[in-house]
Amino acid sequence: MTGSDNNDTPQTGQQPGANRGGSALGSSYQQSAGATRNGASRFARTGSHFKTSTPAGGPQDNQGAAGQQPAPAVQPVRSGRQVPPTGNAPHASYDAAPSSHGYGAAGAVAGAAANEGLRRVKKKKHKTLKYVGIGCGSLLALVLVFVAIFAVWFGMLGSSMSIKDDKEREELQEELTPVSSAGDPFYVLILGSDAREADAGSRSDVLMLTRIDPTNATISLVSIPRDTMVTINGSTQKINAAYAYGGSAMAVRTVSEFAGVPISHFVSLHFEELEEIVDMLGGVWVDIPESFSAGNGGMGFSAGKQLLTGKQALAYARERYNVSGGDFGRAQAQRQIVEAVIRQVLDSSPVELPGLIGQLANCVTTDLSVTDIVGYAQDFLGKDVTIYSSICPSYTLNQGGVSYVATMFDEWKRMMQLTDAGLDPNDETAEVPQAQADNTKLGAASNSASPRDYKDRAQNAMTTDDVAELDSSSSSSSSSSSASDSTDGE
Repeated sequence: MTGSDNNDTPQTGQQPGANRGGSALGSSYQQSAGATRNGASRFARTGSHFKTSTPAGGPQDNQGAAGQQPAPAVQPVRSGRQVPPTGNAPHASYDAAPSSHGYGAAGAVAGAAANEGLRRVKKKKHKTLKYVGIGCGSLLALVLVFVAIFAVWFGMLGSSMSIKDDKEREELQEELTPVSSAGDPFYVLILGSDAREADAGSRSDVLMLTRIDPTNATISLVSIPRDTMVTINGSTQKINAAYAYGGSAMAVRTVSEFAGVPISHFVSLHFEELEEIVDMLGGVWVDIPESFSAGNGGMGFSAGKQLLTGKQALAYARERYNVSGGDFGRAQAQRQIVEAVIRQVLDSSPVELPGLIGQLANCVTTDLSVTDIVGYAQDFLGKDVTIYSSICPSYTLNQGGVSYVATMFDEWKRMMQLTDAGLDPNDETAEVPQAQADNTKLGAASNSASPRDYKDRAQNAMTTDDVAELDSSSSSSSSSSSASDSTDGE
């Protein structure tokens, strides 16, 4: 028979079709008797497939011994790996690689056994990696679920705190001044509104300008009497009317002009929510400076330091008829409650803080996010926090049959200069830093409608000096804070 292959005829002792001639894919298909003999067909690779090519000997050379069927056609393969032949012909390996186990059937069997063992080892490795992958994937999925829940929870809290009216929220943002950089001191306006659910146009009962200094761990609380005379839209009004006339935006603008400082954030608290906040904290410790019977607050108290429940704290913060100094005395009580709440929050651990802030967030309306509040609170954790407490030096004034509170301009200017410098606002010996002395806006009260000649008027009126003096030894603040409460002109 003619052809280029000299091994067309099987040799004695060899099985027909066994691979002997070193074909590149000879070990890939070990066929049964009557299968393709060595050199009978060759494989040419085209793209990612293999196809058969007829050797020069012709079609007849692709047959085995007489009476045997030709070998099954080679199937297409992809990615360099052959698809096993059809039919029941046994095979040792599908890998398109030459056999290194010798010639003939024995080599094929040995190669098959070796390849099978190698596959078993590889399967064990892959199985271990599979379990590790499943474990890591499950942990990652759990973390992602936790993060998603945490984000949704924070988002819901943020939504509950935010101002619902789009127009009011946009107007407020226009009035607020962003904080220059992290760690810089900034001002927050805290309003305590006596609004009920059906009374959206109520006036704010509490106005408290608060300076926050994270770097120096200092907080300054400055009360502005709600009846303070100011000019709003060209007419003389009480300062708490700003909230009723123009919402949070007008309240921020009015207080900012009166104090001469930019305001970066706004917080509104309703009276009924104060009770809830205090109860969340397990009560607050407050030093009540004098004993008094029940008046408009609905409860009487004995003097001394005591743990107040939410209901008691609300009654104490509302009383103005039976306390010294009237509305000035009530403003002092309000600052005491706010200070006690701040200290109670800061006494919590970093682990408790987010949950606690989350609970408090349901009781306020603010432009701040939950993340902002938690971040600011964490800036003070573990530090010796100083809290100053003061009130705008004022006196009562009746004008045109209307009761107002008029401003003592010189005293107010000095108080704001010291407050802006982070000093005790009521330290009579403190020297005003040059930067604050040069700032003509601080405490200028440019929108005040009070008489400028106030010295004689104040002598015959109730002033912020007429409140009950706090016992400095019982104050939970630093010494500077207790000194402020005892000498701040209330």
